[in-house]
Amino acid sequence: QLQLVESGGDLVPPGGSLRLSCAASGFAFDLWPIGWFRQAPGKEREGVGCISTSGVTEYTDSVEGRFTISRDNDKEMVYLQMDSLKPEDTGVYYCAGLKWDGPPCGPAESWGQGTQVTVSS
Repeated sequence: QLQLVESGGDLVPPGGSLRLSCAASGFAFDLWPIGWFRQAPGKEREGVGCISTSGVTEYTDSVEGRFTISRDNDKEMVYLQMDSLKPEDTGVYYCAGLKWDGPPCGPAESWGQGTQVTVSS
């Protein structure tokens, strides 16, 4: 089974940047599309974006132009680079293996434990 561990969450001021990492291990990482999700305080989990097995990315409108997803299959790593952060970006961020390749992003079937991102002055 694919195992995922997120890291890199931190407290960052508005306008700042942060890079999250998703470390994968297990079965055939390079064949898995990977999504990033987040859950803000008091809100339901939402999709941030995803990256296909071939490296094609897709993002939700609220982060388009500010967030970038990339992957390094040799290292079995996926990254979420977040720039121009806003307070509304605050939440727990998760990576997940997706049920089908994209775009569009498919539903998640395998989750990491999440990493906290707090955007505040």
